[in-house]
Amino acid sequence: MSRNVLIIDDEVDMAVALEESIKRIGFRPTVFHNPAEVLARTNPADYALIITDMIMPKMTGIEFLQEVRKRGIFVPVIVVTGFGTVQNAVDAMKLGATDYIMKPFSFEMLQATIERIMPPDEPDMIAESAVMKSILALSREVAKSDITVLLTGESGTGKEIIARTIHRYSPRADKPFVAVNCAAISENLLESELFGHEKGAFTGALERRIGKFELANNGTLLLDEVSEMAPALQAKLLRAIQEREIDRVGGKAPIPLDVRIISTTNRDLLSEVKQGRFREDLYYRLNVFPIVLPPLRERREDIEPLAVFFLARLSRKMGRAFSLSPALCEELRKQAWEGNVRELENYIYRTAVISPTDLLQPPTQTAGAAVPVQEDTVSSPSMLGTIRDMEREMIIRVLKETDGNRTRTAEKLGVSVRTIRNKIKEYGISDDEDPEK
Repeated sequence: MSRNVLIIDDEVDMAVALEESIKRIGFRPTVFHNPAEVLARTNPADYALIITDMIMPKMTGIEFLQEVRKRGIFVPVIVVTGFGTVQNAVDAMKLGATDYIMKPFSFEMLQATIERIMPPDEPDMIAESAVMKSILALSREVAKSDITVLLTGESGTGKEIIARTIHRYSPRADKPFVAVNCAAISENLLESELFGHEKGAFTGALERRIGKFELANNGTLLLDEVSEMAPALQAKLLRAIQEREIDRVGGKAPIPLDVRIISTTNRDLLSEVKQGRFREDLYYRLNVFPIVLPPLRERREDIEPLAVFFLARLSRKMGRAFSLSPALCEELRKQAWEGNVRELENYIYRTAVISPTDLLQPPTQTAGAAVPVQEDTVSSPSMLGTIRDMEREMIIRVLKETDGNRTRTAEKLGVSVRTIRNKIKEYGISDDEDPEK
């Protein structure tokens, strides 16, 4: 994959900041201050990614995007926009922008956005086992059609990665991929998140909000953990899928859309139907093409390659040259990995963080301990103290990495936001240690 990133911003300070950030992420930036100059002096198709400001004096970001798409160039484009131009950002998405970032934004937000679009030098999924190779081949094949896909499997098995693989190999690959976690958003906010709302639709609706369905128009919408959706919203989702149109909250007319739906769940959805917790008609709408991802313990051939992959990625981020010792490889093969790939990634991360050398050995006190550690699994009080201290330090570290964003902290550690809140309270993490406060 090309490592070249094109940056266009007429503000010199912003362009310099973006340039330095792109270098930190590991890509090669090229900076222009005028979109017209880009079109005259270089070929946008030569870049793996384009980051452009929205408002510029001689040519706007939207006009530049229009010209690029008119030339048949479908390089991913991130549009950078100010708070007052939400509708322009939405317009840019409709024209084929891959994503947009609102000013001001942090380095972590920029990095997360870029990694969602194009993880550097990363394959679709690490797959040495026959079963995962088969699932990857199936995913690429099903990507060619617009068939609705339901991905099932335990938490941490890689369902979202497969969803992104399907999008990447589909005819919609140059259009938006939009993901919404149905379990992470409260019931009273999820409807607005999915379908959007009009200004004044309810108390606090100070401006029009474009929902995930509209942002995903002509692309792919991932409904992550769809089984967590409340029954009332299930009915509205069913209508949106059947009619291929949505109603914004407080809207006066339906909005026609063309969106491919991929859903994930870690539950037995048919059992949920039988117990009356999930609509049967919606189940059959979502379960057109089911793909079941096996747990990591059933594909042990993937454990060591995954560990090597996570370690290589961590080495790039930390500027180190980590490697696995034979003893640690043996330890990895022994573990049950009830948290699957996510637990393995967390294990590798914290093993590297506390390792005094680049050659990682099995942690003497923490081998096999998942985050968060359950106290009833630890028999020694001294061991418990060591693990609790390490867990507290890790939560503080990740909170600082995410600028206090507890949702992203939970995602990085593979736990729920509620767990993070409880741990902050349990460990007495202070205001200085928690950047969100």
